[in-house]
Amino acid sequence: MAWPYFLDCDRFFAGEQEGCHDPLAPLRARQEVAFSNLSPDEPSTIIQFTYHSNAQMYSVLKRTAAKCSHISRTYSIGRSTEGKDLLAIEFTDNPGGHELLEPEIKLVGNMHGNEVLGRQLLLYLAQYLCSEYLLGNQRIQTLVNTTRIHILASMNPDGYELAAAEGHELNGWTVGRTNAQNLDLNRNFPDLTSILYRNRRIKRFRTDHIPIPDSYWFGKVASETYAVMKWIRSVPFVQSASLHGGELVISYPFDFSRHLHEERMFSPTPDEQAFKQLARTYADSHASMADNNTERCGASFIRSGGIINGALWYSFPGGMSDFNYLHTNCLEITVELGCDKFPSEEELYPEWLRNKEALLSFMESVHRGIKGVVKDEEGYGIKGASISVRGIRKDVTTAEEGDYWRLMNSGTHIITASAKGYSKVSKRIYLPAHMEKAGRVNFVLKKDQEPREPGMGAEGQEKPWWWNYFTQAGVSAPTWLLRNF
Repeated sequence: MAWPYFLDCDRFFAGEQEGCHDPLAPLRARQEVAFSNLSPDEPSTIIQFTYHSNAQMYSVLKRTAAKCSHISRTYSIGRSTEGKDLLAIEFTDNPGGHELLEPEIKLVGNMHGNEVLGRQLLLYLAQYLCSEYLLGNQRIQTLVNTTRIHILASMNPDGYELAAAEGHELNGWTVGRTNAQNLDLNRNFPDLTSILYRNRRIKRFRTDHIPIPDSYWFGKVASETYAVMKWIRSVPFVQSASLHGGELVISYPFDFSRHLHEERMFSPTPDEQAFKQLARTYADSHASMADNNTERCGASFIRSGGIINGALWYSFPGGMSDFNYLHTNCLEITVELGCDKFPSEEELYPEWLRNKEALLSFMESVHRGIKGVVKDEEGYGIKGASISVRGIRKDVTTAEEGDYWRLMNSGTHIITASAKGYSKVSKRIYLPAHMEKAGRVNFVLKKDQEPREPGMGAEGQEKPWWWNYFTQAGVSAPTWLLRNF
């Protein structure tokens, strides 16, 4: 049996003939060669591809933000059950606040504490964005200058410590998965998908921005879940990716099957095509995911080039992706990075090479679709205005200054802007295929006249006591009642 690589072979009087070896030696040798060949005229980013403890993770994020303070900052979205910071880092040309028409994107790793590769990739990505920006990489500078990027490397630092204590060789599929309360964070969000399925046939029921039911707060709500919910409610995110492990596939909402007694049932969202395009963007840019059409990791699920509808894979309620979609404007995909949830340290650099282009392409894809500003006649932005697309039963709403982003595929679309107290405005637009930048569609809404319900008498007349019974049910009052009023 070979000696563990972390032991000093000389100290323990063991040689190569006795099986003493360091599996990281080839990687270190390649890095030394690469570093020695660096030319002063051709600077590049140097990253140490090793695992980081929580303390080291915080240090890397803070040092990165300090190095690139003009385009980056760290901030805490809350604390874990055991009091550890949920530390995020953002990259933009003006860190600290939302800018008009600048799309916001988030990347979340380590939601399950023993799925550690995503955590490491996001740490490397933060260092890469900082260094390459300073080195004059035009692609990275354009991305950072036109996008607000938020990176939460570890959503479950408590679970990570449990998993890391065992190490990659001993860690199984469960130790460290949950948080310190033994809660699976990807089952702990409000189950808005069930509410949608129950009410989707009601004529006036909104399929977007579904409120959190009061009953949710009577259960166990993890501090990590609560922190992330506050985060996504306070920032107008457009798209997101949650990095996991255990398979090599991209899944997208809905994660919960629309049929309670039939799991793995295709359950598309109104934005099925947009989600597919997001998933393909990552999978097609990954070194091997797009060719993943065979059984892997002991699973045999229907998939297309490495992407799959979440419920068709396996159904579960209370997922983060479904909550993002139904409660906010954000479209989130789940990226399963590989079979090994806790790969060996020597695999970190190859995994970075496999995923780097996919991460960059995914972030760049936030700039497709349409964008614009909804204003009133005096030129002020209207917050909370709805942007609807004919044929897609899911609206997005405008941010604080009236701006919005809507991820869409190519084609001809009818776009309508509406807001309470204003008249609706519709426009027909055409989005060509392979459009690199979002189309600009602005709206100016006029103040509406004081609304008057049909058959309700003179303007401003008080409605009868029975009126709410019909409006809450989403139906019109009988004509004989209207005549008698």
